[in-house]
Amino acid sequence: MTNVRDEVEAVLRAWDAYEVKRGGDPVIDFDLLPGGPDPEPAADRLGVYRRLAELRGDAEGPVRERVDADLAYLGALLGERPPLDEYVRATQGCGAVGWSPEYVEERRRVAVAALAEVGVAWGPEANAELRRVEGLLDVADAPDAIRGAVAELEPAVRELTGSDAPYRLTVETAEVEAYWAFWLDGAGRDVRLRLNLPNVEFTRAGARQFALHEVLGHGLQSASLHARAADAPWVRLLSVHALQQVMLEGLAQAWPLFVTPDDAVLAARIRLDHYVQLVRARAHLDINAGTPVLDVAGRMRAAVPWWGDDRVAAQLADRGANPLLRSYLWAYPAGVDWFVSLAEKGGEATGNVLRTAYREPLTPAGLAALWPEGPRIGG
Repeated sequence: MTNVRDEVEAVLRAWDAYEVKRGGDPVIDFDLLPGGPDPEPAADRLGVYRRLAELRGDAEGPVRERVDADLAYLGALLGERPPLDEYVRATQGCGAVGWSPEYVEERRRVAVAALAEVGVAWGPEANAELRRVEGLLDVADAPDAIRGAVAELEPAVRELTGSDAPYRLTVETAEVEAYWAFWLDGAGRDVRLRLNLPNVEFTRAGARQFALHEVLGHGLQSASLHARAADAPWVRLLSVHALQQVMLEGLAQAWPLFVTPDDAVLAARIRLDHYVQLVRARAHLDINAGTPVLDVAGRMRAAVPWWGDDRVAAQLADRGANPLLRSYLWAYPAGVDWFVSLAEKGGEATGNVLRTAYREPLTPAGLAALWPEGPRIGG
């Protein structure tokens, strides 16, 4: 099995080199076991697909699940377009079912109440007003604010997860026309954080959220997985089209509810983000089901009144037309809903989930096994 795992990793490294060379999206988001010479880029995608299909026959357990995700995503890059639920189950490991209107409305009411607690009224200016309450911060002051937040919050995260893994953080800036404001990748204990300046708006509360999500969430978590990767039975390459992403993005979004539950301003942001992710999930389903675009856009703008047409258009294109984001962006609502529920009512299971999440790249099935009473992941 180890040999099959290693062969799969070699194929993925070659595929990643091919995509990067041609200017495409990287296949590998975080290399948990770096080292060795730079891989020779694969000749083409079809050859990669054939080799992965061959290896799948000998793979078992988590390696086979990972190969299935790679084949589904690579098939989409080659032109396949399976139904959304089938595609998301193969790549993210959960269903793309969605949440009932009643549940989404319940989460909206929770967000409205959390906003009211910090003096923000629901409406077209709610997000802008919340940012003012969070404390607007000049970009030049953001690095010090983030470092201060990391220093303050890191002991609590390490205590909750049991992680003693070291990491090295570097920060870079970028100007990319994309949905993301922050992106974290890296190899081993080296963590690279990219700030997408056109999308970055810093606040003091946001610096704390950022520290928990990117640095102590993705960064420390990846370094912790690296520390246990040498003899791991799973593929030691994290990719956003693969089954660990629901866990990674879900916990990163919900960390403030575990670490700073009494911070009303930060809680308001998380409650609002949770609701907004559920709205995005509905749009994700609708645009992939063939619902007319103006109908989907109208519902999105009614549900989130501070969104403009430019924001809505970009989100629809990402979820409907981009093979990577059609899979990956489902991890955000699926993950945050499960981890918010864990923070609210996980009880004794919570500690085990948080510790295990920093020891192995849990899939949705792995999360459900640790908390069987939790909600169904993906709606």
